[in-house]
Amino acid sequence: MTSTGGKPELAPTAIDAVLDLFKAAGHAFVSPPILQPADVFLDLTGEDIRRRLFLTNGTDGVDLCLRPDFTIPVCRHHLGLAGAGLPAAYCYNGPVFRQRPNGLGEIPQLGAESLGRSDIAEADADLLALSVQALDLFGVRDRIIRIGDETIFAAILEKLDLPSVWRRRLRDLFGETDRLSAAIGRMAGGSTPDDDSRDVRLGFLSALEGADPAAAHAVVEDLLSIAGISAVGGRTPSEIADRFLEQAALASGAQGHDKAAETLNAYLSLKADGATASDMLRGFATEFSLDLETPIAAFAKRLEALARKGLDPSSLTFSAEFGRRLDYYSGFVFEIHAPASGVEGPLVGGGRYDKLVTLLGAENDVPAIGFSMWLDRIAESSEG
Repeated sequence: MTSTGGKPELAPTAIDAVLDLFKAAGHAFVSPPILQPADVFLDLTGEDIRRRLFLTNGTDGVDLCLRPDFTIPVCRHHLGLAGAGLPAAYCYNGPVFRQRPNGLGEIPQLGAESLGRSDIAEADADLLALSVQALDLFGVRDRIIRIGDETIFAAILEKLDLPSVWRRRLRDLFGETDRLSAAIGRMAGGSTPDDDSRDVRLGFLSALEGADPAAAHAVVEDLLSIAGISAVGGRTPSEIADRFLEQAALASGAQGHDKAAETLNAYLSLKADGATASDMLRGFATEFSLDLETPIAAFAKRLEALARKGLDPSSLTFSAEFGRRLDYYSGFVFEIHAPASGVEGPLVGGGRYDKLVTLLGAENDVPAIGFSMWLDRIAESSEG
């Protein structure tokens, strides 16, 4: 380990050893461009990343950004390869760029991605086990592995008697615990701490609700034009109008869903180690009369695959509310923390993004999973 400016850094030999591990597991090294088309990230990463992009413009006026993550650039690299087949696996090492309230926005990362494997449970286990092996090489042995599964949450939403706009909104908020809890409370007709400050906005939304969608859309766009607003947070006036109309529908449906709220709150409170999580989930499904056997069986199969990779399920922590704050994640997610080191944030974060490659232009669905490692946090946590 080395040190620069008083901060520990991982030795290049340690990074090379981890990359060799990834390559031996079949992951080809790639180095996607630092400059990326901004619209892709504005559309697919979610609010958290959108707020933190470093944006610029090309000479042709196209919006560009410094890559804020590697997953999307790696998938774009794959799609750009002539005759690229599946399955395919890649690894990478380099900086990502996200604005931070304190410190530089250049963050060193390395990681691995796996595209197109149909053996879903085995692929999930392989990638999580690979990240653990990498931490072993970096000297990080005191760790907590946290797992979650958005697939189960999505299956519950589909079983509940909710308007589609609420299903979509709640799924979008999965992984943001405070905002999700507030939305569920409002869905059941409860108040939220900022209700008074929202009176004017809700009055405007009430006026929009029930209006002809095309006319309401035009009203919002005209108001933005009068105010001289051409884009907000990367969104066009048309996209902002769509968001207002969605908020209007949410405001009009914010009552009478007490049973759905009770079910969701009960689910999101569930926590267990991996060895007992499947039984706990089945008990929840029975209590609330929900047919969740398909996603729970897939969850249990993944844990069996992890056990075969040497990861004892009892050492894993399952939390029903846990999701990762990137919109493209769609199923199994995981993070690895080193709490004893005092380092905030995960050392490793990853998960399944089965819809992303299709959204980027693939002709057919491509199951995919990957993970990234924060090298600055790992350096602070390493035992040498």
